[in-house]
Amino acid sequence: MGRGRQKAKHTKVARELKYNVPATDYEALERELRSRAHHDEGSSEDWSEYHYPADDERDEDER
Repeated sequence: MGRGRQKAKHTKVARELKYNVPATDYEALERELRSRAHHDEGSSEDWSEYHYPADDERDEDER
């Protein structure tokens, strides 16, 4: 019996998400992308411990 109120709230939220376009903060997006690009420069060193030579052999066999 309590489903009506829950469904009404869900419908309200869905309608708001569908018809109201939130304002995009392009400066924040640019800052985030720049920080990721700066962080990704050294990322190959971070993952080097997970590289296994067996993976290279398997790739060569498939060719």
